Amino acid sequence: MTETDAAKDGGGMASRAGLAVLLGAALLAIAAVAWRSMADGEDAPAAVVSDPAAPLTIAELEERARADPLDADAWEELGFAYHAEGQYAEAARAYRQAVEGDPTSAVLWAALGEARVLASRDDPMPPLAVAAFERALELDPKQQRARYYMAARRDLSGDHEGAIGEWLAILADTPPGAIYEENLLLTIRQVGRINDIEVDSRIAAVLGDRPETPQLTAGEAIPGPSREQIDAARAIAPGEQRQMAEGMVERLETRLRGDPSNVDGWVMLMRSRMTLGQPDRASKALADAVAANPGQAERLRAEAAALGVP
Repeated sequence: MTETDAAKDGGGMASRAGLAVLLGAALLAIAAVAWRSMADGEDAPAAVVSDPAAPLTIAELEERARADPLDADAWEELGFAYHAEGQYAEAARAYRQAVEGDPTSAVLWAALGEARVLASRDDPMPPLAVAAFERALELDPKQQRARYYMAARRDLSGDHEGAIGEWLAILADTPPGAIYEENLLLTIRQVGRINDIEVDSRIAAVLGDRPETPQLTAGEAIPGPSREQIDAARAIAPGEQRQMAEGMVERLETRLRGDPSNVDGWVMLMRSRMTLGQPDRASKALADAVAANPGQAERLRAEAAALGVP
């Protein structure tokens, strides 16, 4: 392989390395922000383990899912748990069962495609994954994860310009402040650099044209995590990160039941549920928030729209 060929191949590898870019930092972000959102002196991750609202273990999720082969929510949560543990083949099987229960969910089809990509050792974009992404886009042409992967497929095939163009289109549809925004920008810049494609001015144009509202405000309303908290969270194993993140979100939801007037808390709950791959629970959070705060309904719905809550 020549040096030029290696560089081009590196472009594809960079694309594949970033295939999970939309979710790559999600667990850490949820855990760290929720950590601060509920700061009351109990900022040790171990506190989550003994919390009665702690998430189910994988064994418990498996038992619950197998009890009903058509319970899409149960299979979706099992798929997410496997994904967080790096068990991608198992995640793919769980998501495949989830779409049996809810074949019209673009989110589930996109998650299935992603798991199939990550489970593949030989083919960076296996046909069954492509089929899942195509189905997701048939159901929802704006499905961000499916669009990202189909753009990555173009990059892997050598159409780097086409891939960058689609990623820029995704960026244009990305709410300002979305968790995956910085990682998406990183992918665009990296693939552009490897393939000698100028992207900075194009990124600036997209960001300049993007509407400023609705904005995600939960991250602004709740202080971000400190460097020490981020370092502590990174030291935790992926499976435990998931437990910490889900445990924190459950605790946040419990507190909102006791103080339903906390609008910022409801926005954070919606954001966390969407990042955890739980759009139905995010939608329920929106309904509960509006019911408890009818005077803030317009803002809550705008926030939900920016987060992609169905």
